[in-house]
Amino acid sequence: MTTRQYARLVDSWVRLIELESAAYGTHSLRRTKVALLYKKTGNLRACQLLLGHRKLESTVRYLGIEVDDALSISEQVEL
Repeated sequence: MTTRQYARLVDSWVRLIELESAAYGTHSLRRTKVALLYKKTGNLRACQLLLGHRKLESTVRYLGIEVDDALSISEQVEL
């Protein structure tokens, strides 16, 4: 599936449930998925891998969290 095909599919889903299509796109879904994963598990490494980031700092910035908070949360989660 091409990027454009995926974007059209997302747009059709958004319209189908009668949301404002300009407010939702493929990138917002990407960000939401990873934010929910981080919130549930606190696993920054998993988020980093899913996003394809080379640096953990990029993932932390992408999620909009503080580095110290992220590390604190990660240390509290048992895997």
